[in-house]
Amino acid sequence: MSELLSFGKRWMRSRRTQARLAIAAALLADPQSVKWGYELSRQAGVSAGSMYPFLAELLAAGHLADGWEEQPASGRRARRYYRLTEAGEQFLRDFVEGMRSQ
Repeated sequence: MSELLSFGKRWMRSRRTQARLAIAAALLADPQSVKWGYELSRQAGVSAGSMYPFLAELLAAGHLADGWEEQPASGRRARRYYRLTEAGEQFLRDFVEGMRSQ
């Protein structure tokens, strides 16, 4: 299992794009708060197609926790939320710093 996590960290670090940087910055803007997918996409200025694969990678690596809205508004599907873990906050700070130092 640790080999898989190690590979995942290396792979995410190797895929540094401007979209991922924008998503990381949006998550770090208020690291303790819950982020809704649509709002995060708008805040980062990226498409869902760029954002959700990165969020899935962060979830798989344990850098994000997620859940579902308990009582959605009438007629609307439940929304998924994301929250940075402590490890995720440090990972994204390192990720952003790595982008700046390139």
